[in-house]
Amino acid sequence: MTDRAFCVVRPGALTTVQDLGRPGHAHLGVPRSGALDPATARLLNRLVGNGPDAAVLETTLDGCAVRPRRPVTVAVGGAPCPVTVDGRPAPWGAPLRVPAGALLDVGPVVSGVRCYVAFDGGVAVDAVLGSRSTDLLSGLGPPPLATGAVLPLGDPSGPHARVDAVPQPSPPAELVLGVTLGPRADWFTPAALRTLATRAYRVSSASNRIGLRTEGPALERALDGELPSEGMVLGAVQVPPDGRPVVFLADHPTTGGYPVVAVVREADLAAAAQAPPGTPVRFVRVGRR
Repeated sequence: MTDRAFCVVRPGALTTVQDLGRPGHAHLGVPRSGALDPATARLLNRLVGNGPDAAVLETTLDGCAVRPRRPVTVAVGGAPCPVTVDGRPAPWGAPLRVPAGALLDVGPVVSGVRCYVAFDGGVAVDAVLGSRSTDLLSGLGPPPLATGAVLPLGDPSGPHARVDAVPQPSPPAELVLGVTLGPRADWFTPAALRTLATRAYRVSSASNRIGLRTEGPALERALDGELPSEGMVLGAVQVPPDGRPVVFLADHPTTGGYPVVAVVREADLAAAAQAPPGTPVRFVRVGRR
């Protein structure tokens, strides 16, 4: 094993390898996957001198700890959290040098949900269908991090610009999701569409990389019966039998049989990745069918 690698000391609740995903394979039943907060992944890659599509680590709630086998430049961002190197405080949101054998510990989030860790050279696991991303739904890509696992790192690439610090937005106190109604808005009553646009929801603790589940008023159906399975897109707001909207995220299925009442604009989905359970959610209509 090359020394261009790191060993996992603490994997955390759920830490996965993510890049910008594998779009263009929905016809094969393969989701896009990729970082739930791609803007943060791009910014952190820039901090360490990588190209925007280098693979990073995405942690969930309680961070992770790794020990690099060679000196490496690292940047941690996304949800604010404490960062230490061999127990000494280290910067968040800025590049830092971690010596070979030192313990980089990314602690529990102070707010938000997901942290990202970028290494110069990127996480160099094997690509599957053009991406190194872990896909929890299909099982493609590397498995979530486990204690003792050793992951390879790529060679640092010199041509890309490196910056000293990058401002990052705070996790949202309220999640506002702009939506365009359809394609199955006609499966719901006019009262249900008003409810969606005017009532408050909250992020459910059952949310994950597949979908952001909500708690709140149920949406009443105008049509009974089953809908034939049809294609699903990123940001689709699907309504299961309990009537509570589910916003599909990066690991969403490519088809589904529950009606989609609306679609969230993609620019709002990064904030959804950082909204912890209990965060208020509002759906705001921004487009017409």
